[in-house]
Amino acid sequence: MLDVGAGQGALTGPLIQAGARVIAVELHPGRAEALRRRFGSGSSNGSASSNGSGSSNGRGSSDGRAGGVTVVQADAARLRLPRQPFRVVASPPYGITADLLSLLLAPGSRLVAADLVLQRAAVRKYAERRVRGCRLTQGLAVPRRAFTPPPRVDSAVLVIRRQPR
Repeated sequence: MLDVGAGQGALTGPLIQAGARVIAVELHPGRAEALRRRFGSGSSNGSASSNGSGSSNGRGSSDGRAGGVTVVQADAARLRLPRQPFRVVASPPYGITADLLSLLLAPGSRLVAADLVLQRAAVRKYAERRVRGCRLTQGLAVPRRAFTPPPRVDSAVLVIRRQPR
């Protein structure tokens, strides 16, 4: 499970509690280090597929995996995606929406499903499309008060699901 733009771990924590093995991607060095301290993870080199499967093994190791979390300090738009099928649950910075969607939906991507909290205007723009075998739909609205600090714009979930061939 990828958490792109993990920030302070608002989604990472609940994903781990639900039993997911999470790759938390964060560009900002201070926030990446805070994630490592919070979740007991080491560091990684910008690849979401350091063990080839795109997920950690839940055991501490020198490649940044510990307690079900791998923290990757990287620019999400340039992330090397897992070679195995993967899912994304994330609230990425709104400014990288187009680049992130291009990456996730690129030919050869093994994306199975994604739930992305994005600016509501962007969700409306991309929703109800089919892109490279994926269906994009609008999910729940997310109120501004759900964020700290609250954004100036409304948000919603963009739901992406790979469609059977």
